[in-house]
Amino acid sequence: MRESILKNKMILAVDDEPSVLTALEKEIRAACPDCFFDKATTYKEASERMICLTYDVVVLDVIDERSLSLARLAGDRNFPLILLAARPLTPEALKDYFKAEGCAYLPKESLREMVPFLEEVLKYHNLPGWRRLFGRMAGFLSKRIEVDRGKKLALSQQG
Repeated sequence: MRESILKNKMILAVDDEPSVLTALEKEIRAACPDCFFDKATTYKEASERMICLTYDVVVLDVIDERSLSLARLAGDRNFPLILLAARPLTPEALKDYFKAEGCAYLPKESLREMVPFLEEVLKYHNLPGWRRLFGRMAGFLSKRIEVDRGKKLALSQQG
């Protein structure tokens, strides 16, 4: 079994439903017992923790309007941010959260996919956007881009 990228990472999960936090903690600790999992159920708790501690990733339930303030605080602190929501977000709301540095969105119905989702966010968070894009596309493309000696881009079939 491979070692999880979550090992020794500090994760903050914010949700007003303790049962969701318990499920998240159970899922994450099962995959990586060596990560630090912190949780908050209120705006005040979450903001105090984000001000006092440094996290490798913040998982934020889109609870109410103050959630956007928490998203901005996470962005100001350079914490990668994963948004959770029970209902789909409107395009306008998603735009606001991504302006606040939100880097990923996962519907609550997909909580069982949280560990691979967290690993992917942490793996690609610090890569420039174009490298993330090409990394994700690699498995889907049957061609690859090569630079020839004349510094021109050329497409070639993978062998």
